[in-house]
Amino acid sequence: MDKKNARRAGALAAGTTLMMLLMSSPALALTRDDGDDPGTGLSVVETLGLYVLAPLALFAIIAGLVMVLDRSHPDHRVSTPGTRTKAKTKAKVGAKA
Repeated sequence: MDKKNARRAGALAAGTTLMMLLMSSPALALTRDDGDDPGTGLSVVETLGLYVLAPLALFAIIAGLVMVLDRSHPDHRVSTPGTRTKAKTKAKVGAKA
């Protein structure tokens, strides 16, 4: 029974993929539509800057802001196994007679 369901799922996925590929033929992109006014293409440097450097810079800015603005208490932070943390010392208040 399990093989039958796997074959059925594989056939469905393959059929769906094939239909999507056939329906979105790149040949349709050769025909210009009315009002179609494409701009100039991006250079390699512009493409890398837009799709690689800009997301990395945004990630670095957000991570930096999170680290700088972290206000959590040091005792509540999770430490990695094998590292030593400062021992918690509590002052005992008591009257000695």
